[in-house]
Amino acid sequence: MLSPESAEIVRATLPVVGASLDTITTRFYTSMFTERPDLLDGLFNRGNQANGEQRRALAGSIAGFAKALLDHPEERPDRLLSRIAHKHTAVGVTDDQYVIVHKYLFGAIADVLGEAATPDVIAAWDEVYWLMGGALIALEARIYAQVGADDGRTWRQWRVVERREETPDVVSFLLRPIGDDPVPPARPGQYVSVRVRMPDGVHQLRQYSLSGTGEEGLRRITVKRVRGGEGAPEGEVSTLLYDTVRPGDELTLSAPFGDVVLEDGDAPLVFASAGIGCTPITAMLEHLVATGSRRRVLLLHADTSPADHALRQDMERLADALPAAERIFWYEADAPQGARTGRMDLTGVQIPRNAVAYMCGPLPFMRDVRGRLRAAGVAARDIHYEVFGPDLWLGEDS
Repeated sequence: MLSPESAEIVRATLPVVGASLDTITTRFYTSMFTERPDLLDGLFNRGNQANGEQRRALAGSIAGFAKALLDHPEERPDRLLSRIAHKHTAVGVTDDQYVIVHKYLFGAIADVLGEAATPDVIAAWDEVYWLMGGALIALEARIYAQVGADDGRTWRQWRVVERREETPDVVSFLLRPIGDDPVPPARPGQYVSVRVRMPDGVHQLRQYSLSGTGEEGLRRITVKRVRGGEGAPEGEVSTLLYDTVRPGDELTLSAPFGDVVLEDGDAPLVFASAGIGCTPITAMLEHLVATGSRRRVLLLHADTSPADHALRQDMERLADALPAAERIFWYEADAPQGARTGRMDLTGVQIPRNAVAYMCGPLPFMRDVRGRLRAAGVAARDIHYEVFGPDLWLGEDS
């Protein structure tokens, strides 16, 4: 994919550029938002800007893409690109915004690298950028077409028909579409963006997994209020939704996006989740029950206590309705009879042969589970994961 000349330069400069990427992306976002503050209104997540996760995810994806081009020049890293493309379409990224990003990103590269940013180096990394950008633009166009939307215009109003308190910090909203236009279908495991106007007038977007669907086109999202503390700010959108949204209110939702979806088949399934990571897993269980699946299912979930386990009754009910399902829950406190005490420990847990696994939860949790699944013989290609927020694992997963 890369020209031989550019590949040689990128290979030689990747260690220097990679070591500087955090500084480069910090400079990039600072300069871009200084000149284009409008991009923070309804596109970029300012919470992820404040905690640095977005710049680290961007740095990881650039480095991962460049390394993939060098290590496998005849292959396109579609798994990496698909994850990014779904994240982009969920917030309505459009083709022209790649030009804006290019301007500020390469300005930051020149500033940070200084004399090392020779014309040949800039040209080689420019080729990397547009190979990645061009592939993403094409993928995003196909995703937009699949949901029947023009670039970025996937928004629709939904009415809250039910609010259910799941735990002291988690609430579910059952939603009905407003109007008669057809609703794009949702696959189990996908998420939607919720677009809200904050008290200061700025629009912010957040993604929430569809934790279930219902009859007549209903959909459910489950929101965990992110509490601040120890230097971390509280979640501004999750707090607003938790504190203010009631039945009868309207929410602005995107079409469903996300490439981590439950695929049909006969292979055994392993679902592993922790905390609010149970939301896409619950939707997958619901789909299996609705389709009368007889697949073997091993459901694994870890939480701080039963009272903090959102959707616990749904997960128990759905797993018990599947003829070949087993569920094991771990709780750090107040574990009831039949559950296990402590954090998830797969020692002694029999992982089905030829299983396909789906994980969702904090990155340290998923790293540990992934290692244990690999040790149990699950193929890397059969382990799928969803990350809430910027994917800091992107580019290093294999």
